[in-house]
Amino acid sequence: MSERLEAYCVKCREKRAVADPQAVFTAAGGPATRGRCSVCGTTLFRMGATPAHEGMTPPEPKPTAARRKQTKSERRRGKLVIVESPTKARTIGKFLGRGYTLRPSVGHVRDLLKSRLSVDVEHNFEPTYRVPNEKKAIVKELRAAAESANEIYLATDPDREGEAIAWHLLEAAELPRERTHRVVFHEITRSAIAEAFAHPKGLDMNLVSAQQARRILDRLVGYGISPLLWRKVRSRLSAGRVQSVTQRMIVDREREIRAFVPVEYWTIAALLAQVTTRKAKGDRPGLAARLVKVRGEEPSLPDEATTMAVVRALDGATYVITDIRQQQRRRNPAAPFTTSTLQQEASRRLGFGARKAMTVAQQLYEGLNIGDEGTVGLITYMRTDSVNVSQEAQAEARTYIAQTFGEDFVPATAPIYKSRAKNAQEAHEAIRPTSVLRTPDAVASFLDRSQFRLYELIWKRFVASQMAPAVLDITSVDIAADTERRLTPGSAVADEAVVARLADNPAYLFRASGSVVRFQGFLALYEEGRDDAGPDEEGGTLPDLTTGELLDLLELQPDQHFTQPPPRYTEATLVKALEENGIGRPSTYAAILSTIQDRGYVTREQKRLMPTELGEIVNDLLVEHFPDVMDIGFTAQMEEELDQIAEGEREWHSVVGEFYGPFSQRLEVAAEEMEEVELEEEETDEICEKCGARMIVKFGRFGKFIACPNFPACRNTKPYFQKIGVRCPEDGAELVEKRTRKGRVFYGCSNYPDCEWSSWKRPVPQPCLACGGLLVEENRTTLRCLQCESTFDRDAIEAAEREAV
Repeated sequence: MSERLEAYCVKCREKRAVADPQAVFTAAGGPATRGRCSVCGTTLFRMGATPAHEGMTPPEPKPTAARRKQTKSERRRGKLVIVESPTKARTIGKFLGRGYTLRPSVGHVRDLLKSRLSVDVEHNFEPTYRVPNEKKAIVKELRAAAESANEIYLATDPDREGEAIAWHLLEAAELPRERTHRVVFHEITRSAIAEAFAHPKGLDMNLVSAQQARRILDRLVGYGISPLLWRKVRSRLSAGRVQSVTQRMIVDREREIRAFVPVEYWTIAALLAQVTTRKAKGDRPGLAARLVKVRGEEPSLPDEATTMAVVRALDGATYVITDIRQQQRRRNPAAPFTTSTLQQEASRRLGFGARKAMTVAQQLYEGLNIGDEGTVGLITYMRTDSVNVSQEAQAEARTYIAQTFGEDFVPATAPIYKSRAKNAQEAHEAIRPTSVLRTPDAVASFLDRSQFRLYELIWKRFVASQMAPAVLDITSVDIAADTERRLTPGSAVADEAVVARLADNPAYLFRASGSVVRFQGFLALYEEGRDDAGPDEEGGTLPDLTTGELLDLLELQPDQHFTQPPPRYTEATLVKALEENGIGRPSTYAAILSTIQDRGYVTREQKRLMPTELGEIVNDLLVEHFPDVMDIGFTAQMEEELDQIAEGEREWHSVVGEFYGPFSQRLEVAAEEMEEVELEEEETDEICEKCGARMIVKFGRFGKFIACPNFPACRNTKPYFQKIGVRCPEDGAELVEKRTRKGRVFYGCSNYPDCEWSSWKRPVPQPCLACGGLLVEENRTTLRCLQCESTFDRDAIEAAEREAV
């Protein structure tokens, strides 16, 4: 090269002449010159074309950053599907097959910070979310899996919570929106999965906003009121927007019961028999009739004296049938299950709490291995308030019913049910088996006891809901008591004219009723349970009777009664009341019931919910200082507004703002005016073996425990066990109520581990009438002896105990 070239030398720190210059090209194809420093020999490099480059062909440029990105996208393979749980991932993965990678998020991957409010009330209530430490590794794995996938599918549950989980995944894992899709299905079956992935869609941000508004409202209430309770009552207490209203319902019901004044009243029943049975050997079959009219008016029998006067007036009367009415009644089956009705029926029939019912239902929904079919979801999505059923499921059920029970059991048209819940999400489906052909017996060997019992309940309820109504023959018989001796004693049939006069104006009218099932219909398979079953108004089967027939009086039965207060809530009836009042959503019922019991506000005794002293104190403070938050109507209105957000009719920031303005003012006033409450420390019989003091009951993060009152000088603590007033049959120590790690209640000896006696059934203090052994509650009405296996009616045992006293 004749032209003098210079380049900067890093060693000489100035420009030097380039010795031995060579024309070269960079990796990107640009011309340059490489040589040596003419002074020190350091390699020099100078960009730019020179005459030496003329005639030279530059090499193909290496990929730029944009080209490298394109190459990276070309390296992507397969499709990533993200679900909530490992079980759900395994089940769906078997349906999707090769080309799909399944990853579980294990629930939410992002939430509000626990250490602070995490809601900016000064700037439009914007929330601050973070990925918890235990979820950071999961998010990192999901982000890496997404980078190497062609397509990403968010297959979380088909409700607001599932939509919110999908949105948090999108944000936390920084999923590329152009390659991310949302898929929704209500059952985990091959056909439902194929349909969902064939028609993916985008996120429904209205549902996300509704869930976000609920979460923020709950955080504002909980983080606003709870610290106030810590200062004024006791540490580790909590309050909640829906939790506290539910607690109030239980407290109000308990006070209703306490304030209730029973009113005495009497009834009179007549046990009658047909004249034609006089020659029968042994007891004559009786016909029970109750007194319903006295001289044309409903009987007023407020006390024993009045009642016995009527009994004396009926002494020697003759009884004649004056009217027989028969009619047919059609009884329709119950609708298939929603979340609420499933929890109610599981409580009534199976003794499941709401939390257990939903846990087992989740297992059935996500999928279980059932042999040749592999892992498959056995029921549709279990958080729903809709009673809709797909046409395919109805058609399958109708075919099964016709083949199993007969064509008569198939209604002419498939029944259509309407949800009773306010603002039900009718786009969803009811809880049903994914296939009626998977009968309970067919899958029994693959399920544990709880899974089988709940699946059988869901299966029977759904199939029965698609069956024909039952047809009952209802018979009602009017019987006049002739106290004026107008009838001839000893005859079998009265004169028509006399019967007509008695029918027009009987002094004493008795009525008997009975029913006969003419056509079983759905009753051949299933009958819905009742919360508080009373006497059967329709009675049993009546004998063949005719108008004018005379009846013999076997016995008059005057009975004393007292009006009863409303019953305490069970979990089933409380869930029903929450749904009827529009409080909470299907996904919240189980959590609400668990929280109020875990916090020590409510206890459950013989399946009935009762408020504790602490629960009543906290309730009264909240009702006084936060009347809106504790109002059932106000809470229901908030639920409606959340539904409006989900439908796109309201904007979530405005809904939260309208609530928070008055609430924050109430909070400021309550902080100044709420009085402090000193709870009396409950002493126990336990003596501290370290210092000799009588130990007291304390409340900690995980509930009650026993501690020494001399803390901090003495730090001795023990577990707290509720004594049940029964002695251990093995060593005579106290039996106490305990819980397993999963929260199931059982009963054991207080001397454990020296004595390992335990029972799932609650022992009772009354001894066995046969052998004197320990009795336990077999069910609500029956007691069983653990020693001789005899069973007794609870009322009979209690009556025997009263008689002994």
